[in-house]
Amino acid sequence: MQPVERHTYPPDVSFDGGDLDCGNGLLLLIRRHIDPMERGQLLEIRSTEISVDEDLPAWCRLTGNDLVSWTKVGKQRSFLVCKGKIEERGENKTPATQPTTVSVAAAVPLAPIQPRPAKPIPPLAVTGIGSWPRPRWMTQAMHSYVEGKLDEAAFHDTANDAVRLVVAAQERVGVDVITDGEQRRDSYASFVATRLDNCQLIPLTDLLPLVDDPEEFERELRALDVPAADVRHPAIFGRIGRSRDLAVHELDFLHGLTEKPIKIALPGPYLLTRTMWMECLQERAYHSREELAADIVAVLRDELAALIDAGASLVQFDEPVLSEVVFSGPKSRPSFMCGALSESRGSEHELAFARDLVNAVVAAAPRERTAVHICRGNWTPDESVALTGSYEPLIETLAAMKVGGYLLEMCTPRAGEMELLRALPGDARIGVGVVNQKCAHTESAEDIEGKIKRAIALFGAERLLLHPDCGFATFADNPICAPAAAEEKLAAIARVAAELR
Repeated sequence: MQPVERHTYPPDVSFDGGDLDCGNGLLLLIRRHIDPMERGQLLEIRSTEISVDEDLPAWCRLTGNDLVSWTKVGKQRSFLVCKGKIEERGENKTPATQPTTVSVAAAVPLAPIQPRPAKPIPPLAVTGIGSWPRPRWMTQAMHSYVEGKLDEAAFHDTANDAVRLVVAAQERVGVDVITDGEQRRDSYASFVATRLDNCQLIPLTDLLPLVDDPEEFERELRALDVPAADVRHPAIFGRIGRSRDLAVHELDFLHGLTEKPIKIALPGPYLLTRTMWMECLQERAYHSREELAADIVAVLRDELAALIDAGASLVQFDEPVLSEVVFSGPKSRPSFMCGALSESRGSEHELAFARDLVNAVVAAAPRERTAVHICRGNWTPDESVALTGSYEPLIETLAAMKVGGYLLEMCTPRAGEMELLRALPGDARIGVGVVNQKCAHTESAEDIEGKIKRAIALFGAERLLLHPDCGFATFADNPICAPAAAEEKLAAIARVAAELR
């Protein structure tokens, strides 16, 4: 498209991107402005950067937004982009509001938390790993909230209803440690971008121009049943901070629904570092991923303290990317293993880095109220594309983490022998997956009982937690199974556990 003398239409929203290019922050500014707009509305992007002439049309094609026209006077360029198709222009007349900038300096102090004693976790306790399939109306509300079309109060009102259904299902089948099904989260990890200062969620399509081979990256996503246009990724546009909680509000709501022990899952520090560190996006905020990791540790340490003070019986840190480290080797290009888009170095370095980050987060917490969960990929029901290999390469690293529990896959044939887990600390809880959440059928009572009895013989009933291998809906748009199937699998575990007690 050639530049024109002037735009035919007036913009609904305008902003000046200065000399930023698409790989160094401009796409973040575009996303912050275009998300709250209605389809058919027009965004003017002013820029003095020459590379935007080619990169912005490519971004428009990838994201399905029309580049209506552009002008050039000297170095100054003006691009008029329609959200969606220009044919939709007449359908939406509501003026768009300019987004506000959140900064750490303007952060509101955290409200004081009244300590609440945690309920004890019984022997052979049954629990879900975390996620639960969201109702369609919950997923729709989540998208509207992330895109700025639904205010926070209305979003949480909707989420409260979804959480009530999840808790009722767990209570109905006899689950011992309750979770909220991560109903308020777009995924098990990236939701933090909606809670942290100077962080936001952007569609993966925004990242395609930043990778070395966008076509190969798109093929990888399609192979994993993850549509890039539907999945959002955390992006940093300044130093991150915690001016409000990540999950304490989830815990507080659960306290009003159940008298049972409550578990809260959080993305682990290594996962968040690998997920959020993309040199092309945050080199202005952080000079290295180690510098970013230090702020992530501080955020998670504060959140852990608040959750424990608020009465969480168990705080679980999810670190699935460790599987990629040992089973896939070094990565010199982005990978979508559970959302970790940055490259990794050698496995020895990465495992030590992950161990040290986890230990820094849990250092001041009661050990018995912390745990890690390690899986090998839970984005698709297709087991053939998930990572294969036992926990053996990870055991030494896991044993060196100063946590009080380990929740691990043991039902899928990819997991290896349960005896490997005897190398973990003898006073730690061992969570054993006894049903495969990806299987279309529910395992027989005999099969579940055999796995539990084997675990009791190895670790003793007092130390055991019983759960599915992983969550039922890691990504909101890509559940592993339906709610009825999730309830049936937990019910099967709970029936056998009750008999064995």
